[in-house]
Amino acid sequence: KGFQKAFSELISKLEISKDLNKLKSIKLSEIKGMIDSFSIKEEKFINERYHINLGVSFNKKNIFNYLEKKNIFPTQIVYETFLFIPIILNQEKDDLLVYSNNPIYNYWNKINEKKYLINYLLPTEDLEDLNLIKNNFSDIENYNFEKIIEKYFLKNSVIALIYKDNKEIKVLSKVNIKDKKIIKNSSFDNFDLSDEEKVKNFISKLRIIYEDIWKDQNQINTSIKLQLFVQIENKNLDISSKFEKTLNEIDLINTYSISKFDKDYIFYEIIFNGTPKNFIKIMENKDYNFDIQKKVLVL
Repeated sequence: KGFQKAFSELISKLEISKDLNKLKSIKLSEIKGMIDSFSIKEEKFINERYHINLGVSFNKKNIFNYLEKKNIFPTQIVYETFLFIPIILNQEKDDLLVYSNNPIYNYWNKINEKKYLINYLLPTEDLEDLNLIKNNFSDIENYNFEKIIEKYFLKNSVIALIYKDNKEIKVLSKVNIKDKKIIKNSSFDNFDLSDEEKVKNFISKLRIIYEDIWKDQNQINTSIKLQLFVQIENKNLDISSKFEKTLNEIDLINTYSISKFDKDYIFYEIIFNGTPKNFIKIMENKDYNFDIQKKVLVL
């Protein structure tokens, strides 16, 4: 049960929601074949029932190979914080709810599970911001919210415009991921916003939509296998050890090995799920700079 739960938790972070159903029929023996190690962190008996806290470590290469055979692309597990502004609009009354009287605002961060990669920061109750939103009510779908967003110094944000009528609830989501803008329209069956359980269920569905958008931006195309060669000076083993540790942390690295070495240099062969430009950019963010010499990246 522990292995199955650990696999389910990992896959829920690696895959967009529509692909999760393809993995429900996996056998326990297949899961065990992808486990590198496990540890028992805690065990105890409570009311004659045995409880265990299990730590499970999966082999990344085996996981990715399994998903590739299923024709499923994984995503990089990247945790990020988004500013989230939910606005409930009542067009009949020309009114809106943003803060304390808004059940989506009140319950949003109470729905949090281990599978989520996005952490949300909700805006503080600011009268100036509220007036700014109300003043743009008639053209709210085209308003860019930049004056509000810039106060929170976050690169990513979601503005959820929630339209409710007697038949359904429609949500126009304006998602900003760094410099990229994504518009998502969603519709849901109408429900009573005073019903706590139904509000929480609605929030769970919205969070999955935003998780899928975020994962889609970080998807790994494992069918792309680029061969890269990296040359490192052999004077200090700490440098090569640090370099290998960095490679192990990058999900886009499929495999790597030392192809040869001599008294001066170590030569690495790296299989990368992306472009050379992408590899160089990722490594630059980790303070590695390369000089390209005859198709070899020299560190």
